[in-house]
Amino acid sequence: MTSQLACMADDLAPEEAMLVELDGANGAPVPVAVVRDADGGWHALSDICSHGQVSLSDGEVEGCLVECWLHGSQFDLRTGKPVQLPATQPVPVYPVTVDGDRILVDVDETLAVAS
Repeated sequence: MTSQLACMADDLAPEEAMLVELDGANGAPVPVAVVRDADGGWHALSDICSHGQVSLSDGEVEGCLVECWLHGSQFDLRTGKPVQLPATQPVPVYPVTVDGDRILVDVDETLAVAS
């Protein structure tokens, strides 16, 4: 599958997130947190916290981090790695393409997490 329309650029201000459900290769919906960082950069990661199984798009965005609202875990938007406990496992990060004012996400590919 290829990139899918996730949202429009004016849907999010810097340091905001939203939940979108995109179609996975198997046809099942994939919950994705589309996030705009403090500098206006775009990111897409699994919307499900690896610790608490709750929506990351409902959390606070600060700089290049998103915080899970339930237990306070923070994840780096670029890598999906947790930088604040209690989460210890990363969340998948998906490639984002900006095409004019369209924000496209490919949920069938995940970006490699740097060690």
